[in-house]
Amino acid sequence: MDIREIQNLIKFVAKSGATEVKLEMDDFKITIKTTNEGPEATTTYVQQVPVSAALPQASAPQPVAPTAPASPAAPVEEDNSKFVTVKSPIIGTLYRKPAPDKPVFVEVGDTISKGDVVCVIEAMKLFNEIESEVSGKIVKVLVDDSSPVEFDQPLFLVDPS
Repeated sequence: MDIREIQNLIKFVAKSGATEVKLEMDDFKITIKTTNEGPEATTTYVQQVPVSAALPQASAPQPVAPTAPASPAAPVEEDNSKFVTVKSPIIGTLYRKPAPDKPVFVEVGDTISKGDVVCVIEAMKLFNEIESEVSGKIVKVLVDDSSPVEFDQPLFLVDPS
């Protein structure tokens, strides 16, 4: 990650209103914290930490994400092994519709082809169309409309058969 990408990330965090963002890459971790001290005063702290120090922190949020009980989750994981996961290529806000008054791009049960738009993700006031990298049938939608998504977060499960 170069300085330009870090600056763009800082600008995005400042505009989004988030108070803290943590980003982990292969060999480093960046934490951006913002505080509002006045009407428009924002302070940003960027720190770079080795990944080995970040691993204990990364494991803490993961147990919070699953909301289903542990026993039903085990069979679901076995079933999901035959499905392909469409993941978010960027951080932003996911929208399942091209506009508020339009229908969603895809529903459960829809058949999609490689290159079909499955959703859009807004990042830094730009709407990025997310295209499917696989053909198949939508089995499950994993993210709600208008919700924030992280890089590489699973969005859809697709049955390629």
